[in-house]
Amino acid sequence: MSDESLKSDESLKNKNSEEALAESVYEPEDSDKVDNEIEKLKKKLKECREEKEKYLSGWQRAQADFINYRRRQEEKIAEWSKMFGEGLIKDILPVLDSIDAALKVNSEDEGLLLIKQQLQSILKKHGLEEIKTIGEKFNPEFHEVVECEEGGDNHQGEIVSEEIQKGYTLKGKLLRAAKIKIKK
Repeated sequence: MSDESLKSDESLKNKNSEEALAESVYEPEDSDKVDNEIEKLKKKLKECREEKEKYLSGWQRAQADFINYRRRQEEKIAEWSKMFGEGLIKDILPVLDSIDAALKVNSEDEGLLLIKQQLQSILKKHGLEEIKTIGEKFNPEFHEVVECEEGGDNHQGEIVSEEIQKGYTLKGKLLRAAKIKIKK
């Protein structure tokens, strides 16, 4: 046989096998199977998409919850730190008052003066500020009147004449009101 006849035999066989394949794939009873299979695959695809969305939204909620949790924890830690610092500073204030009282008795004690300055410097770094009193107008937010005396100018209002105990603010918040004597 010649090459041409072999090629024509092969092409004939290929045509016959393609037609047979086409007929087997597209037979009427098989088309129902294919349609059913397509429907099953579409249903499975839809289920997979729904499951993916469910997992994705769950993951996003979990991530948002974690971010909120971390933020709340940072706020709690900052608040605890602030409360701890505030409590410690409140406990140190009587020591500062005692140093002030000792300096009133002996204002020449340089060692005591140095200790007071160091302590005030440390407390100032942590946000402690002394409330100004003498010569200031009475402010009920920062001052606690212990004694009241007559003799001030009537048009000036109530002016602080003496400080009985120093008052302090911590980071802008009242820590202890100043106990004062005012002139009316």
